[in-house]
Amino acid sequence: MVLSANQKTEFWRDGCLVVENAVTKDQLAAMRSLMAEWTEESRSHSKPYGPPTIDGRPRFDMGTEHSPEKPALRRINNPSDIYSPFRDVMENSAMTDMVADLIGPDVKFHHCKINQKLPGAATEVHYHQDFLFTPHTNDDIVTALLMLDDVDETNGCLKVVPGSHKGPLYSLFEGDVFTGRMAAEVTSSMKERDVPVTGKAGSVCLMHTRLAHGSDPSLSVNPRGLYICVYTAADAVPIAQNPMPNENEGRIVRGVKKRKARLSPAIVELPEQPKSASFFTVQGQASARGD
Repeated sequence: MVLSANQKTEFWRDGCLVVENAVTKDQLAAMRSLMAEWTEESRSHSKPYGPPTIDGRPRFDMGTEHSPEKPALRRINNPSDIYSPFRDVMENSAMTDMVADLIGPDVKFHHCKINQKLPGAATEVHYHQDFLFTPHTNDDIVTALLMLDDVDETNGCLKVVPGSHKGPLYSLFEGDVFTGRMAAEVTSSMKERDVPVTGKAGSVCLMHTRLAHGSDPSLSVNPRGLYICVYTAADAVPIAQNPMPNENEGRIVRGVKKRKARLSPAIVELPEQPKSASFFTVQGQASARGD
């Protein structure tokens, strides 16, 4: 066990938990080095690019405000597929052990991504619950958001609504259109109760899949990168296509594989899967389009 009894109680009460030192100094340094390289590399591109994901989408995505002078690299899709430092952390870190403490002992990997906010970038995350993007037969699912930089209230930190994981699931549709975001009136209610999630680089926010959350654009000169890994109990089976398919989907990272699925009663709207480089476009934030 990595987490204390009090920490586990806090997670199940609030729907999230921040823990320091979720990776080693060497693991953190290796990931930060790649992030710096990718940010510099993005200056020479004017639209989404890079080694494609297994469904053919660009791996690197930038916002429309991106330029060589002010890069706006905002998403790297499934870095654990091809970059060993991220694969190592996904499988072999204290972060993974923490997830097993919460939903284990048998845990499998679903997908990962990096969300980054660079100085001057307009990226925000509109309020939503992850479960409606990745519905499963049960909701023993944890999103681990590893802080690659120091995160504070000025650089676009995650904001969560404690306890909302125990409440209803809110539609991500507007009429027949999948917007990937809660309705405006629901968002207003959520913002009245949200709290910021901050921490030092190397800390992780463990978040329940049903927890309502979002974030604002950064107002800081300091970057904010999050390496986001989604894990499920081994007996949680997807009932919709993975929005970010990858070669490691379903990999058992702790414990053993399960032959049976555990079913929890729920009525869930099935999402529409994005075809663009990132879900930011689903939420209405276009990608850079090139010259």
